[in-house]
Amino acid sequence: MDHTTQTNAEPDTETATPIYIVDDDAAVRDALAFVFEQEGFAVRAFEDGDAFVNDAAAASPACVLLDVHMPGRSGIDILKSLNANHYRAPIFIISGQGDIPLAVAAIKEGAFDFIEKPFDVDTVVRRVSDAIAAMNEEKASESSTLGDFEGKDRLTPRELEVLQQITAGASNKEAGKRLGISPRTIEVHRARIMEKLQARNAADLVRMVLSGNTG
Repeated sequence: MDHTTQTNAEPDTETATPIYIVDDDAAVRDALAFVFEQEGFAVRAFEDGDAFVNDAAAASPACVLLDVHMPGRSGIDILKSLNANHYRAPIFIISGQGDIPLAVAAIKEGAFDFIEKPFDVDTVVRRVSDAIAAMNEEKASESSTLGDFEGKDRLTPRELEVLQQITAGASNKEAGKRLGISPRTIEVHRARIMEKLQARNAADLVRMVLSGNTG
């Protein structure tokens, strides 16, 4: 199943490329496609991971909504196939309320954020719009104010962005708002960064980065 909708309006950063929706549940695909189309987005919907991966490897969607439970390739498998930590568009994992460990695993594999079912479609549109805006802002700057420090090469681009917010003194809520992701996802990244850099606490982490020494 593949819907592609174009609007008559002048293209902008949100509508120039489509939102990709990947879910084997036709009701979920159709509901999300309808809402995003009503908001003026182009939409492409896929019912299985293989068709999506074949398209996504060459295309540049504005954002991806990916169900964690897919027939054949799971959402986690798809993230690995796309090398999602370095993928050019934000990928949201759609998960059930009991799938938090899976959602955390997805964040570690490069998912931008996760959305729990049942979800409010208006909230999903707002979160996707925020994510696209944050990604566009990131691409426009394409630079980090973080200097060199031991272990920097072990961090993903998203982890470096979160670390930059941490060292600037932002709370999880503030960092999430600036980066277009949830505070819970910031917590996941923070824990992952501290594990990789072997920091004992947030103050230790900031000291490591600002001193350029993780010893």
